[in-house]
Amino acid sequence: MPKFYGPVGYITEVETAVDVIENKPVERMYKGDLVRNNRRLENGVDINDNVSISNQISIVADAYANNHIHDMRYVKWRGTAWKVTNVDVEPPRLILSLGGVYNGETKE
Repeated sequence: MPKFYGPVGYITEVETAVDVIENKPVERMYKGDLVRNNRRLENGVDINDNVSISNQISIVADAYANNHIHDMRYVKWRGTAWKVTNVDVEPPRLILSLGGVYNGETKE
């Protein structure tokens, strides 16, 4: 089984001033296994097809990951940020299902 080591991105809400809330990207490094590796092209209305993957990455979860599952947004894998579409909790691991390319805010 191929190994994974890379950042998982979270988007947390931070109050920067009174009644002003901004999204703050946070990345944390995790190691685990690449459980499933699959790619597909989706025909759309765009000129180019959309690339989507159906990969699953199993990470060894820490307390932060377990407490912020709802904030997980992307995983950087092979140079691209991919959307986390589903998280299965199987202690002590989290199984992250990946979908299309993530186009939101990331930590630089």
